[in-house]
Amino acid sequence: METNLLKAFNNITKLDTFGLVELYNGKNRMNNAGDSLEYFVRDMFCSSIDVIGIENKDRKHSEFLSYLGNQNNPPDFIVKNGDAVEVKKIGGTLNDLALNSSYPKSKLHRDDSRITDACKESDGGNWSQKDILYSVGSVIDEKIKLIWFVYGDCYAADREIYEKTFNSISSKIHEIDHLEFSESNELTRINKIDPLGITYLRVRGMWGIQNPQSVFGSLVNFDKSSNFSAYALILSTKYDSFPEQDRKNIESNQNIKIKDVEIKSPNNPANYLKAKLICFVK
Repeated sequence: METNLLKAFNNITKLDTFGLVELYNGKNRMNNAGDSLEYFVRDMFCSSIDVIGIENKDRKHSEFLSYLGNQNNPPDFIVKNGDAVEVKKIGGTLNDLALNSSYPKSKLHRDDSRITDACKESDGGNWSQKDILYSVGSVIDEKIKLIWFVYGDCYAADREIYEKTFNSISSKIHEIDHLEFSESNELTRINKIDPLGITYLRVRGMWGIQNPQSVFGSLVNFDKSSNFSAYALILSTKYDSFPEQDRKNIESNQNIKIKDVEIKSPNNPANYLKAKLICFVK
């Protein structure tokens, strides 16, 4: 079965409530708001918000998703033969995103050492890169106030930009000649720091990025008094690649507004990229 962002966005407009407590209570109860938000996004992609019970939801999700991640390795899930999705929860509408040890991604690359082998083998392993979609939800009092869906190529530079900085810092640390290092996906690991040789130090990079509302807020008329707002930002070429019927469905939805916009290229702000902005406010 197939799904995509347009189907997920259409599903959002059908909801009566955006309270995570109301949506995920009883047999659907989650451990925390972050888990609930991820399930919410999954449910939107899989048209499974009305499915009762976590096990039943997981089974339904497996019909549409080829990979489910974990907290330490992006992405959070991959649509079968489709996009990778990373879900992030923030407390306010303008809070920055903590990406931890993973830099922002314009694409998900199969040769990335920070993704799991299971992720690499999703969809039969027959891919070199996937489009990645950031889903950023502002959750206040366990209610989704604002959610953005932004594709990585609208939001993040090519990976060489981040890796150049990461590698420069790592190489400078390795110039300290009296320390013993070992290979690591982090900046480095320093071994045998104490006389017994039993203590080591992990040196990590902690990445962060401004959230989409801070970056793209000038494109929308976000009203803090509104009950709920959802926005999606997609390059026009990507939008045109979605199935025609899904485009017709979202364009005929009277609750949705679609605007043609131009955004600065994440790789060169002197260049502007044509994009689609999809808006839903309730």
